[in-house]
Amino acid sequence: MLFNSYVFIFAFLPLVLVGYYLLASRMGMKWALFWLILASLFFYGWWNPIYLTLILVSIVFNYAISKRIEGKRNRHLLTLGIAVNLGLLAYFKYANFFVDNLNTLFEAGLVLETVILPLAISFFTFQQIAFLVDTYRQESHAYSFLNYSLFVCFFPQLIAGPIVHHRQMMPQFASPSLLNERSRNIAIGFSIFAIGLFKKVVIADSIAAYSTPLFSAAEQGDTLNFYEAWCAALAYTGQLYFDFSGYSDMAIGLGRMFGIRLPLNFNSPYKSGSIIEFWKRWHITLSTFLRDYLYIPLGGNRKGPARRYVNLIITMLLGGLWHGAGWLFVIWGLLHGVYLVINHAWRNLRSDISLRVTGLERSFYHLLTFLAVVVAWVFFRAESLDSAWSILQSMFSAGFLRQEFHSDQVDLSMAFILIPIVILIAWFAPNSQEMMAQDQSSGQDASADRVWLRWRPSAYFACACSLAVLVSLSMMQGNSEFLYFQF
Repeated sequence: MLFNSYVFIFAFLPLVLVGYYLLASRMGMKWALFWLILASLFFYGWWNPIYLTLILVSIVFNYAISKRIEGKRNRHLLTLGIAVNLGLLAYFKYANFFVDNLNTLFEAGLVLETVILPLAISFFTFQQIAFLVDTYRQESHAYSFLNYSLFVCFFPQLIAGPIVHHRQMMPQFASPSLLNERSRNIAIGFSIFAIGLFKKVVIADSIAAYSTPLFSAAEQGDTLNFYEAWCAALAYTGQLYFDFSGYSDMAIGLGRMFGIRLPLNFNSPYKSGSIIEFWKRWHITLSTFLRDYLYIPLGGNRKGPARRYVNLIITMLLGGLWHGAGWLFVIWGLLHGVYLVINHAWRNLRSDISLRVTGLERSFYHLLTFLAVVVAWVFFRAESLDSAWSILQSMFSAGFLRQEFHSDQVDLSMAFILIPIVILIAWFAPNSQEMMAQDQSSGQDASADRVWLRWRPSAYFACACSLAVLVSLSMMQGNSEFLYFQF
């Protein structure tokens, strides 16, 4: 079931909201939370009921291991818990990848039926590994099985994040103030959901009409010209951002409708002036997980610059592999690892010689960072190394002045208008948390020159959000899945 579907918006969500608040007011919060768990499992099982067994077994196993570890610091049980989680992830996500590579390298002739990747396995696996590690470190509290189950399977963030931490979620489930300001929470949640839905349906799906056929043409062996290649890369750059940040906004909005505050996952990453800043703004919850549970345990920056750079490369390589079982994801992760090493080395050099950054230089850094990100996205999106390399060659071809604004693959007449508009929105428009600056959960201050864009409970914003939803509903066609569903 998709957030951007009629059955979700007009049937599932209203039914779950009404049931939640009725049960909370008449039977207590435990029954309301139990209702949310049942609804979340139904939401997950809508895709394939068979995999309900997987997530249920995962929840029971990890909770049981955490109770055994609790207060005892049993390293063997922690190792067992992590190994089982990673083993399941490795089988479902990487088994076919490893077998294919073994057959290629050694002509082993191994045969393995295609393993279907269960939705959300990467997300709920990471959340539970973090919980086990924190329990071992005695950094988590004794939570009930009810609260733990909802922490893992809460439907707004279950399928594609944000990757939530137990400290952010489970204390809320036990808070007596969870139902406070019910009307305000629903209004705020609806507004954020409307923003996310508009991002996904109106912006991301619209420019997908240019990225998808052009990348497919390159995969089929066609050589894109300079303009086609840049249209493909920039369209996907905008599509991925507005698709995934749209999902994250919708998840945050849905959570808020139930009085639950999910963590921020995007903060205008294309406004970044460096790759270091980019990773503080892009997929924030994943970056935080990789930092806390991989980069720092590897040694972080505590053992000198050389070891720090190695740790960065390893972290980003594994971060790339987490996104998908393919060498192109590894290359994407390696590229960002190299970017980060260069960025840190340059910062160290500048601090040593005490250079001040001018306004022109800052603008150059913004453009350079954006270009580096776009180049890396080509590997992230392409289906083979050959097609990725072909697109990059066309993007940086020397004979671009002799090529016409014409494409045999797709009509680009509107692309030269639509794609720049989308990129300019990402660069200069306020993001959802800036627009919701009046809401204390945003942690952001709206700039004075954008007061009219700051959310407030008024007829103006009610009409604006309703219009955004109506436009999105009118443009929804078929089942347009979110890009991060495949990760």
